[in-house]
Amino acid sequence: MKIKKIVVSLFAAGMMASPLVHATNGMLMEGYGPIATGMGGASMAFDNGTAAMANNPATLGLMADGESRLDVALGGLHPSVTSKMTGMPNAESGGTAYYMPAGGWVKKDGALSYGVGVFAQGGMGTEYTATDWVSAGAGPSRSEVGVGNLIVPVSYNVTPDFNIGGSLDLVWGGMDLQMAMGQPQMLGLFAAGNLTATGAGAAALPGFFGSALNVGYFNFTDGSDFTGKANSTGFAGKLGMTYKVNGQLTIGATYHSKTSLGDMAADGAQVSFIDNGGTMGGPAGAVYTLNGKVTIVDFQFPEVYGLGMAVQASDDLMVAVDYKRIGWANVMKNFHMTFSSTDMGGINMDMKMPQNWVDQDVFNIGFAYKTTPQLTLRAGANLANNPVPDSTVNPLFPAIIKDHYTLGAGYAMDKVSEVNASLSYVPKVTVTAPAAAGGYSIDHSQLNWQLMYTHRF
Repeated sequence: MKIKKIVVSLFAAGMMASPLVHATNGMLMEGYGPIATGMGGASMAFDNGTAAMANNPATLGLMADGESRLDVALGGLHPSVTSKMTGMPNAESGGTAYYMPAGGWVKKDGALSYGVGVFAQGGMGTEYTATDWVSAGAGPSRSEVGVGNLIVPVSYNVTPDFNIGGSLDLVWGGMDLQMAMGQPQMLGLFAAGNLTATGAGAAALPGFFGSALNVGYFNFTDGSDFTGKANSTGFAGKLGMTYKVNGQLTIGATYHSKTSLGDMAADGAQVSFIDNGGTMGGPAGAVYTLNGKVTIVDFQFPEVYGLGMAVQASDDLMVAVDYKRIGWANVMKNFHMTFSSTDMGGINMDMKMPQNWVDQDVFNIGFAYKTTPQLTLRAGANLANNPVPDSTVNPLFPAIIKDHYTLGAGYAMDKVSEVNASLSYVPKVTVTAPAAAGGYSIDHSQLNWQLMYTHRF
């Protein structure tokens, strides 16, 4: 009965807090759980609590035999994003605080460890007002993407030194989008064959690709920081291993599969066109709005390969180093969206916005020093390349962050209760799109934190 209550509680918490969060390593978190995050996100080869199911599930086998552990966590991501264009006032994103509950329960019974947990996998987002230039006068601009997991992990001690592990992940994703597109953007997509519109409604918009009808506005949002109007579910999985080479050195490796999410869809979406030239027969500036269904086609999170080691340099000092390869190129070639409506005689739109992200190399290094039997201090760094090309970066999707510098601490009140916390400082990254892609520049920095309570029983 106790296990059933834990599983139900974790599932309910996760579904109430679908994690629409901000970009860090691309759209993935810089670290999962404050123990690993306090050490720069390093997590492949040491016991880092139930967050192991989001990092390397094989490390669950490093728990003490007979231990049963419940972790309840809360994280905050606090991005600062400014978009700039020559001759225009700076556009400051109002999306400055995103909160993410998480939790997990794991039990080790002999050679077998098993459990359940809910963790945010990642996301990105911004919020601009209707007066910002990125909205082109069409209305507020808002983008939020979130992907979360309900994870069921298993780990097995093949030998006292060799562990294997894996997990089955129920994945859900949500997306909100309020996006203005000027005529040059729409013309560029049309010329490249990335924007088509068919049906009587398309024929009724004579200026759609001309100089008169020069602003389009795409709008589907539920206005919440915790859910997305367009959503879908699917599956993913992980495999991992750890091997204790000797009393000081442990190595670990993991593979996270690409997600298998269904297409995100939402009824009640809108696409508006602003007729600045009055060619539709109405006054100049008249707005024509179509109501219909939007579908985000084949939006996935990437596969990840991870390899790392943990060195117990002394009784009190541990050093951990990881490398991760994140396969963005395979999942972020295009942002593919369709829209269908019966208004104005019917219209079907198909749009692909090229993204052309590159794969990301992430290096994690962390230190944990036990100052007393109760208190452990941590520090680390997460160093990565920017996966988003300057030619396709967008003020609504500024996943351009590179490096993170982290601090953390853990305090054991007694043998049952423990608290861990981490803080991530993310220096500002600035990118500038070429003139042909808009000519704007984007500044993005962050300050993030995580706090976790652990109960052993």
